[in-house]
Amino acid sequence: MTTDSSSTRRTTGDNSISTFKGQERALRADRLGTGGLLLSVLAATAPLMVVAGVMPTTFAVMGIVGQPLLFVVLGVVLVLFGVGYAEMSRHVHNAGAFYAYISRGLGATAGASAALVALVAYNALQVGIYGIFGFEVSGLFSTYADLQIAWWIPALLAALVVGALGWLKIDVNARVLGVLLVVEVALVVIFDIAAVADPAKEGLSLHAFNPDTLSGAGVGTALCFCIAAFLGFEQAPVYAEETSRPHILVPRVMFLAVGGVAVFFALSSWALTVAAGPSAIVGESQKQSAGLLFSLTESRLGATFTDVLHVLFVTGMFAALLSFHNVVARYAFAMGREGLLPAAFGRTTGASGAPGTGSLLQTAVSVVIVVAFAVADDKPAGDPTEPVLHLFTWFGNIGALGVIVLMAAASFSVVVFFARRGAVGAQAWRLLTSAVAGVALLVIAGYTVKDFDVLVGAGPDSSLSWILPGSIALALIVGLLQGVVLRARRPEAHARIGLGNEAFQLEKAAERTP
Repeated sequence: MTTDSSSTRRTTGDNSISTFKGQERALRADRLGTGGLLLSVLAATAPLMVVAGVMPTTFAVMGIVGQPLLFVVLGVVLVLFGVGYAEMSRHVHNAGAFYAYISRGLGATAGASAALVALVAYNALQVGIYGIFGFEVSGLFSTYADLQIAWWIPALLAALVVGALGWLKIDVNARVLGVLLVVEVALVVIFDIAAVADPAKEGLSLHAFNPDTLSGAGVGTALCFCIAAFLGFEQAPVYAEETSRPHILVPRVMFLAVGGVAVFFALSSWALTVAAGPSAIVGESQKQSAGLLFSLTESRLGATFTDVLHVLFVTGMFAALLSFHNVVARYAFAMGREGLLPAAFGRTTGASGAPGTGSLLQTAVSVVIVVAFAVADDKPAGDPTEPVLHLFTWFGNIGALGVIVLMAAASFSVVVFFARRGAVGAQAWRLLTSAVAGVALLVIAGYTVKDFDVLVGAGPDSSLSWILPGSIALALIVGLLQGVVLRARRPEAHARIGLGNEAFQLEKAAERTP
C-alpha cells in the first residue's frame, strides 16, 4: 500500500496536524449516558422560559387560543423529522451533527455552508438569552434587594461563568443542567396541577385543542414562535462522540426529548388557558406579557411559590445558556478538526477533554455582543426595551430561523444519503417521513422569513425584516464559497468535511503504513 497521497503528505508535512495526539482530535468517550445526554439537550429548551415568556407572547401577538394544538402539530412534524435524523445518527458520529449529516448526503460543499449556518445560528440563540437573563436578574435585585443594577452587568458575569463551566468535563455540566432542569420542570408541573384544580369560570375547557382556533393569518407566525420552544432536542448527535453507545443512546434521547417536550408544552399551554379562561387568555397575555404565569401562580399557590418561580426562571435561562454554549463549542471543535476553522479549534483541553478553544470563541462572541448592546443602551435601569425586545428577540429569531433551515436540509440529506447507498427499499418509510418533514420545515422557514417583522417587533417597512434573516442567508452563501474554494485549493481537506474523527483515524493509519 502506498503512502504517496495528498492526505498523507498533508498529515506528515503539517506540524499543526501531525503533532496532535489522539485524545486532542477526539472528544472523550463514555462521558454521557442516557440521563446525562437527555438532560443536556432538554436544558436548552428552558421550559420555564417558554411557559413564562414564549407562550404568553404567542397568545398576545398572534391572538390564537389554539397554541396547545400547535405544540401537538409541531411534535408530530419533529417526530417525522427525527425518524430519519435518528437513523442517520447510527451511521455518522460527529460533533458537527447537522453539517456532518448534510455533508454525507448533499456533499462536502453543502456541508461547509451548513457548518457556518450552524455556528451563526447557535451562537445567536445563546447570545440572545443574555438579554432577557440580564434584565430578569436586574429585576430580582430591584425587587428583593432594592438595588438598581444595569442588565448588562449580570449578563457579562453569566458569560464568564458559562465560559468557565464550558472548560469542565461534559458530565459535570450535565449534572449542573440536570439539577436546574428537574426543579424547573417540577415547578411548572405544580402550576399545571393547580390550574386544573382551580380553573377559571369556563372550567376545564378543551377549546384550545379545537382546530377552529387555528384559523387566521397568525397561524404561520405562531408556528415560528412555537418551534423555537423545541430547539435543543436536535443537539443530541452533537454529543455522540462523548457517549459509549451513540447508535443506541442518540436516537433514544431524541425521541424522548421530542415526545416529552411536545406533551409537556401542550399541557402547560393548555393549563394557561384553563387558569385564565380560553376567552380571556389572549387579552390577559396582551395585558401582562411575561407576568402572566406569575400572576396566575400567586393567586393559586401564594407569594412564596411565585418568588421561587422567579428565581428558577433565571436559573432555567442559565441552564439554556450553558447548553447552547456547549453545542457551539463542539461545532467549533468539529469545524477546526476538519479545516473549516483554524486548526487550534480542533483540539480538546487538558484532562477535561472539553473543546476549550471553541468554548473561548463562544465566550468572546457573547461578551462582545453584550458589550455592544450595553454601549448602545440609553434606557434607564429597569427598562426592558434594549435587552429584551432587541437582543433577545433579534438574536433568538435569527437562531431559530437558522436551525429550521438546517433541519430542512438535514431531512433532504437523509433521503439522498440512503438513496446513494442503494437502501431506498430498506429505508423507504424513513425516507418518506424525512421528505414530509423537510417540506413542512421549509414551509415554516418561509413563514418565518415572511413574518420576520412581526417576530422581532419591527414595522413592515423596517430594514430589520430583511437584514436580520439576511444574516443566515449570508452565512449560507459564505459557507458555500468557503467550500468551493476549499475544494479547489485543498481537495484533501474538502474531502474530510463531515468525516469527523473518522478522517483522523484514516490519517493515523496512513502514517503507520510503511
